[in-house]
Amino acid sequence: MSAYINYISYYLPEKILSNEDLAKEFPEWSIEKIAKKIGIHNRHIASDNETSLDMGVKAVQILFEQCNIKPESIDYLLFCTQSPDYFLPTSACIMQEKLGLPKTVGALDFNLGCSGFIYGLSLAKGLIAGGIANNILLVCSETYSKFLNKADKGNRTIFGDAASAILINNEPKGLSAKIGEFTLGTDGTGADNLIVKAGAMRQPFIKSIEFQDDFGNTTSDRNLYMNGPEIFNFTSLNIPKLVQNNVEKNKMVMRDINHFVFHQANAYMLNHLRKKLDIKKEKFQIRMNFCGNTVSSTIPIALKELEVENTIKKGEKILLAGFGVGYSWGAVVIELT
Repeated sequence: MSAYINYISYYLPEKILSNEDLAKEFPEWSIEKIAKKIGIHNRHIASDNETSLDMGVKAVQILFEQCNIKPESIDYLLFCTQSPDYFLPTSACIMQEKLGLPKTVGALDFNLGCSGFIYGLSLAKGLIAGGIANNILLVCSETYSKFLNKADKGNRTIFGDAASAILINNEPKGLSAKIGEFTLGTDGTGADNLIVKAGAMRQPFIKSIEFQDDFGNTTSDRNLYMNGPEIFNFTSLNIPKLVQNNVEKNKMVMRDINHFVFHQANAYMLNHLRKKLDIKKEKFQIRMNFCGNTVSSTIPIALKELEVENTIKKGEKILLAGFGVGYSWGAVVIELT
């Protein structure tokens, strides 16, 4: 049985952190340098009392209103987040009540970052193929800003907060993007290169001492740590192979793909991948200037922007690729039927 991405919406918090704001905090950084290298001008930041669950609920409410979707039509809820409200209960269970979804719905959280949307699609397709569900709500939401040290200029330049809501059905409607074959991968040897060490069972919250990392950023074990060069090396080594393998798995060649939408990590990394894969600029879509790297929501936000712009059209094939924390990575081709 086929599965289709039919509707996408997203929510961005009201507060905006611009390059001008960052330049005031860190005078040694120029606005032009940030914009040119990272490809981001604004990031939306969750308020102190706004959580990933709150943002996810708002994204779904936008989806329901814009696309005339009834809550009672949903029979499974998948919630992707690495910044949940609680260790337990599962945020998806609370979301079920807040959205008025039927009590017969299946609901679960899964903890993945920049590859989370791709993995969520794979779970949704499997649920449909197994006859378990027909109308699946996939929600991706992160508040990485709450992990960042205020003096960590590197990561504060990159990450923004956002939530996205995607409806996946067993029949085409709306966008009608048929989900193809997946290629997935995992390498836990890179776990320490993108991590929040303190807070869970391995290292419970303690009074953390701030220190300067190897890249001049102030951080602590309670904050997000990212080894940028190692993340870049991992991406450069694995993602070109991922893309080529997924194209072959879908019985295509590179020229068959009309658009490439990768996880919107930063412009420097994306342009490096584009050149390494010899992808034409007009086929390689970047939509992150207005919101930053929103982790698991970057790909659905970019897809929604492309849909609104009428950049993607019926009959076209789009390769989606997510990669990052874990390490984890995944790709899939969708076709607008």
